Amino acid sequence: MKKVLIATEKPFAPAAVEQIKIVLEEAGYQLNLLEKYTDVDEFKKAVEDVDALVVRSDKVTREIIEAAANLKIVVRAGAGYDNLDLDACSEKGIVAMNTPGQNSNAVAELAFGMMIYQARNGFDGTSGKELRGKKLGIHAFGNVGKFVAEIAKGFGMIIYAYDPYVPKIEIEKYGVKVVGSAEELYKTCQYVSLNIPANEETIRSIGYQLISLMPKGATIVNTARKEVVNEDELLKTFEERPDFSYLSDVAPDCKENIESNYKKRYVFTTKKMGAQTSEANIKAGIAAARQIVNYLEKGDTKFQVNK
Repeated sequence: MKKVLIATEKPFAPAAVEQIKIVLEEAGYQLNLLEKYTDVDEFKKAVEDVDALVVRSDKVTREIIEAAANLKIVVRAGAGYDNLDLDACSEKGIVAMNTPGQNSNAVAELAFGMMIYQARNGFDGTSGKELRGKKLGIHAFGNVGKFVAEIAKGFGMIIYAYDPYVPKIEIEKYGVKVVGSAEELYKTCQYVSLNIPANEETIRSIGYQLISLMPKGATIVNTARKEVVNEDELLKTFEERPDFSYLSDVAPDCKENIESNYKKRYVFTTKKMGAQTSEANIKAGIAAARQIVNYLEKGDTKFQVNK
């Protein structure tokens, strides 16, 4: 019997675990659970004899992979997969996957939750501002970007996007205006939603040079990874532009500086909240389980992210 381990420091919702269990039991697989673990040794022990692994934001390091003698596939239940050591997986012939699109609506809704909270001054009783009529730039038009665009239409925002990897015609299908560069996007829009992955090209790429181009009332909404923002230059922007706000899931490393000096100009979640809905939990978990079954039974590598 094939064994599948769900290792989650932040567990799936119980309803999600039940749905995952159904998918795996129908395939004749055994489900093992490791939840709320506090020591990497617990993780190493649990992964020793399993065929497949499902994680959320848990770090699947080379140390974990070397401890997994029978591991054939690891699935990150979510879009980002920077918590997986892809090189180590490839060296051992382990397929690494993500579950793109399953958390996208949850992430997009969080972006607007933060935007509304900031626009209305944290609901402190003072006069705020509206989103209608404001220009919103979507930096990267993937699964999350599409949901951001759909929601923005309902708010009556004017929507722009920049993504050099998505054909212009595909973006325009969503009623979005396409711009030719990141500089043009930031120069045009009061709000910019960051939906870019964290990789060598993007880490620390959002900094003073881009943000300083933004018009008055500039607000960056980061539901991607905190690492894509250059924090030294972020602080420089805060200092020079009293009209600038930064909304982020999760808080930057320079959180204390911002909280001490720039009141009412930030919104930070206490932990990564983008995928933290029961619906996203269930969808991502089921997708991960099905991808494992499809790979082990049929060799399906559709969502593989390593070589």
